[in-house]
Amino acid sequence: MRPTRRCTRWSTRPATAPSGCPSPCPPSAVWRPPAPDTHPVPWEDTPVTARPPSDQTPPDQPPPHPSAPLPPVPATFRPDAAHRAAAHGPGDGPMSRSSYTAPPTPRAPRPDPADPPTAGPPTADRPTADPPRAEATPRPEPTPCREAAPHSGGGVRAAAPLGDTDRERLLSGSHHDPHALLGAHPVRGGILFRALHPYARSVAVTATGLSARLRPEGDGLFSGVIPLREIPDYRLLVDYENGEDRGYGDRDGRHDPYRFLPALGELDLHLIGEGRHEELWRALGAHPMTHQGVAGTRFTVWAPDARGVRVAGDFNYWDGTAFPMRSLGGSGVWELFLPGVGEGAVYKFDITRPDGSHTQRADPMARRTECPPATASIVHTSHHEWRDEEWLARRAGQRVHESPFSVYEVHLPSWRPGLSYRRLAEQLPAYVKDLGFTHVELMPVAEHPFGGSWGYQVTGFYAPTARLGTPDDFKYLVDALHQAGIGVLVDWVPAHFPRDDWALAEFDGRPLYEPADPARAAHPDWGTLEFDYGRTEVRNFLVANAVYWCEEFHVDGLRVDAVASMLYLDYSREPGQWTPNVHGGRENLDAVAFLQEMNATVYRRCPGVLTIAEESTAWDGVTRATHHIGASGFGGLGFGLKWNMGWMHDSLGYIGHEPVHRKYHHHEMTFSMVYAYSENYVLPISHDEVVHGKRSLVSKMPGDWWQQRADHRAYLGFMWAHPGKQLLFMGQEFAQGAEWSESHGPDWWLLDPSYAAEPDHRGVRDLVRELNRAYRATPALWQRDTVPEGFAWVEGDAREDNVFAFLRFAADGSPLLAISNFSPVVRPDYRVGVPDRFPLWCEVLNTDDARYGGSGVANPEPLKAEPTASHGRPASILPVLPPLATVWLRPA
Repeated sequence: MRPTRRCTRWSTRPATAPSGCPSPCPPSAVWRPPAPDTHPVPWEDTPVTARPPSDQTPPDQPPPHPSAPLPPVPATFRPDAAHRAAAHGPGDGPMSRSSYTAPPTPRAPRPDPADPPTAGPPTADRPTADPPRAEATPRPEPTPCREAAPHSGGGVRAAAPLGDTDRERLLSGSHHDPHALLGAHPVRGGILFRALHPYARSVAVTATGLSARLRPEGDGLFSGVIPLREIPDYRLLVDYENGEDRGYGDRDGRHDPYRFLPALGELDLHLIGEGRHEELWRALGAHPMTHQGVAGTRFTVWAPDARGVRVAGDFNYWDGTAFPMRSLGGSGVWELFLPGVGEGAVYKFDITRPDGSHTQRADPMARRTECPPATASIVHTSHHEWRDEEWLARRAGQRVHESPFSVYEVHLPSWRPGLSYRRLAEQLPAYVKDLGFTHVELMPVAEHPFGGSWGYQVTGFYAPTARLGTPDDFKYLVDALHQAGIGVLVDWVPAHFPRDDWALAEFDGRPLYEPADPARAAHPDWGTLEFDYGRTEVRNFLVANAVYWCEEFHVDGLRVDAVASMLYLDYSREPGQWTPNVHGGRENLDAVAFLQEMNATVYRRCPGVLTIAEESTAWDGVTRATHHIGASGFGGLGFGLKWNMGWMHDSLGYIGHEPVHRKYHHHEMTFSMVYAYSENYVLPISHDEVVHGKRSLVSKMPGDWWQQRADHRAYLGFMWAHPGKQLLFMGQEFAQGAEWSESHGPDWWLLDPSYAAEPDHRGVRDLVRELNRAYRATPALWQRDTVPEGFAWVEGDAREDNVFAFLRFAADGSPLLAISNFSPVVRPDYRVGVPDRFPLWCEVLNTDDARYGGSGVANPEPLKAEPTASHGRPASILPVLPPLATVWLRPA
C-alpha cells in the first residue's frame, strides 16, 4: 500500500503503519519508505514531533512534487514564555529542564477550508481531498529538557556508521579533520548530525521547533539523520548520568563547535608559512571572540608534526576527547573555535605525537599562565586602559644616544618580596624617580617555572609571570613608571629554553623549536635547548615576541640576553663538538640573520624603542646598522647599545686590588678607551657581578669599612663620568655588603635609622642620587657619548699616583673635568692641565663629601686657571685630590 504523503500544511492525517512497524505512526510523523539503495531502519524511539511555526507555508502555496525531498520536520514542542508562565509561574518550574514530547491529542475532525488541495490524481489510498485536520492543543511546559522523552515512532534515522579508520583516529585524537565527521552535514534524506561526548547519557539536537535525540554509537559518539532541507541554527542538549553539564553549555544547550567555519584567515596562514607574521600573537593562541555571531574562544597552535591536537581544560574536566582540532592545510596550524569558553578558562593542548603517544602542552603563545608550579595556560583578554600617551610621544622623538641614560636594574620578585605588580607600582616609580635614574631594567618577567633561574629559563614567552599578578597588572606597573617619567627595559631571552616536558621541548613529538641535531640543540652551559634560528616559523615566533612586548606592554627597550652564545657555533664547545657553517666558519649564520631581522622589525614598528645586547666578545658591528657591511663581511646586528663587559671586567679587577698594587694594573682602567667608540656602550654593574661568590660591589673593595665605602663611591663617580651609559643593580646604590639573593632581595634594613651604620649606607645612596642629578644636568656627560670628539685624556699615565683625569665635552664644546684618585692619601695642589679659554673652575661633585660618608676634603672655592702648561695644555689648575675619591669640575 502506498503511504499517505505528508501535506505541506501543518494539518495531520492518520496513516497506516507499514508492515513490520510496531505501532501506527502518530499523527505528527508519517512513515516514508527507504530509498532504493538503503536498508529500512527502525525508527528511533524518540519522536520528532511538530508544532506550527509562525513562518509556515501559506495556504495557497502548492504542495511539492511527490519526488521532491520532504520539507523540514519540526521537532518537539517547545513552549514559549507565556506557556511556561501559565504552567509554573515565573522562573524555573519543577520541569524546567524537561520538554513535552507526546503527540498532540486529536479532537473531533472538522473541515479546514484553508487546506490546499492534494496534488496528483485521486487513488484508492489517496482521496481527492485531504481529510479534516485534527486540531492539536499542546500542553504548556517549561524550558526544553536535555533529552527528548521516549516515544514510539519518530523522525531520526540512523546514520551510516563511521569507517573503522575514521572512528579510531577520531577517538584517539589523531584525525586531521574532525569537522568532516562531527557537526551537521547534508546527506540524502536530510541532515546528518554527529557529536562526540564521552560519558554522556544522551545527546539531543535542538533548534526552533526541533528537539530530536540522537542515536548512541558507542564510545561517546551520537548520530542521526533528521529529515531537514538545510542545517538549522541548532544547539546540543547533552545529558549526563548525574545531570551535570561537563562542558561549556547552558540550560538551553550548547553550540556545536563543529558547525563553525575556521576562525583563522588565509592571510594569517600565508604569513605564518612565510615566517613573516609580525603580529603572531593575534593569530595563534587562545583568543576570546565572536565568531559567526557566537561568543567563544578560538584556539590555534602550530604543531606540524602532530598526528592530532585536542583542547583540554577546566571546561571539559581536562579530557580533550570531545574537542579535537582541525589541521589547516599544510601550514602546520591546528584550529578549533569553542563557543561558550571565555576569559579565565584554563587549558592545555593534548598533542598526539607521530608515534601515537600523547602529551599535554602549555600554549607557546599563551598570554597568561597559571602561577608556578602550576603549568597550564589561561585564556586572557586585556582590559587595561593606557595613560602614557605623553610618554610615548616624547619617546618617539628622543635620540637615546644623545640623551641621559642611567639604568636601575631590578629583579621584581625580590626587590620588595611579597609585592604584586600593582603594589610595586605604588613604590618602585617613586623610589627610582627619587634616585634620578632615567630607566629601570627588569630582569626577565616572562613566565618561567624555576624561580632560581631569575627568569632566564623561559617557558611562557608571551606571558608575564603570574607570580606577581595578571598581564594587566604588569601593564599597570609599566604605565605607572611611564607616568613618573621612567623608561622600562625588559630582559629578553631568545637564546635558549628549558627542557620541561610540558613546554617547548619536542613540542609535537619531534624537535620543533630546537634543531633536530641533539648536539646542536643542547646548550652546553645551562642544560637547556637552543632555538632553531634557521626555521622560519621559529624565527617568526621570536621576532613577533620582541614586537609583542614593545607593542602590547609599551616597554621602551629589550636587553637581549646571552647574545654571544647565539652568534658562535663553537660557544662553550670543544673541537669535534660542533659543525662549521657552509663557509667553514664558526659563525651561526642563522642566528645572525635572526638578530638582524628582529632589530630591523622592532625599530621599524616601535619608534623610540631601544635594543641592547649582552654580548661579551669582540664581534664586529653589534650596534652597527644591519645594512652596513663591516670588515668581517657581515652587516651590523642592528642593536642600539651593547653591554661593555670588557670595561666591567677590567675596572672591577683594578678596584679589587690593594691601592699599593694598583699601579701594576693601571692599564685596566684606561684600556676601555681604546675601543670605546667601536660600539655604543652601556657600562654594567649588573646582577651577574654580585652573586655566586663574586661578592657585592662594596665587598669587592679592599681595606677596612671606611676604605671600602670610599672606593665604592670613587668607583661610581668614575663610572658615571666615563663614556657610555650606566647600569647599576639594586642594592648597590646603598652599598649592601651581602651578595644578592633572589629569596630575600636587598637588605633594606641597612637603611633603618635604628641601625648604627645606617648613615654609611644612606650616604652612598645620597651620592647615587647626586650623581644622577649632576649627570642629567651636564650635557657633556651624555650628548657626545658615542663619538671620540666627546672625550679627551688629561692624565692617563699617573700609575704611581693611581690618578686618572679626563675631559668630557658637550655639543657646544662646554667641558667637564673628572679626576679620580684611587690612593688612600690626600694629594694637595695636584696640577692638572685644562683648556685655556676658561679662567675659573668650580667643583660640582665630590665623592669624599661628608654628606656621603667621606672625610670632607674638598675644593670649596673656584680654582683659577694658571698660564702654566701641563699635560699638553697651555693652562692648568691646582685642585686638592681627596683620598679614594672622584671629583668633577666644570668652568665657573
